[in-house]
Amino acid sequence: METPVCTSSRWSTAALGAHAGLSSPELSALVEHLRLCRGSAGRLFALRCLLETLNGFVAARFVTTLVTLALLIGVSAQVR
Repeated sequence: METPVCTSSRWSTAALGAHAGLSSPELSALVEHLRLCRGSAGRLFALRCLLETLNGFVAARFVTTLVTLALLIGVSAQVR
């Protein structure tokens, strides 16, 4: 038994074969939406972003971070 080969695509986009770009009203609505989202994030949004970035950095280097903290604690104990 042979499996039929489909040569045409079975999906389509809302663009219906045309270039799927943003129109000017869509782009301005997107910019306004992003502005509202950023404004509703609150005063601590930048701090939260910084902490998420720092968490990602530390989590990827967990063992190295532990060794570095142990060395810093050891050095600070020797200084006193």
